[in-house]
Amino acid sequence: MGDAKTNIANANAVLTLTVRKIGNSTGLILPKEVLARFNLKEGDKLHIVEQADKSFKLSPYDPKHAQALAIARGVMDEYKDTFKELAK
Repeated sequence: MGDAKTNIANANAVLTLTVRKIGNSTGLILPKEVLARFNLKEGDKLHIVEQADKSFKLSPYDPKHAQALAIARGVMDEYKDTFKELAK
């Protein structure tokens, strides 16, 4: 890929990508080295997370993490009175 400006093998690498028209959409094309390094494949979802300094990071969705959060929320809802008392 001509857009990759550096070798992705470096953990602190800066990679420059170009926003391109892809069919009727606009997107980024990730070089195969990036896909391999982060174990990504077509159809995987990445989330854009805005940072405090107005930069952003791409983060893969982790279903195990989401499931753990759902369980924790359920526990917190079920025992909210207990947690309130413990917080005093």
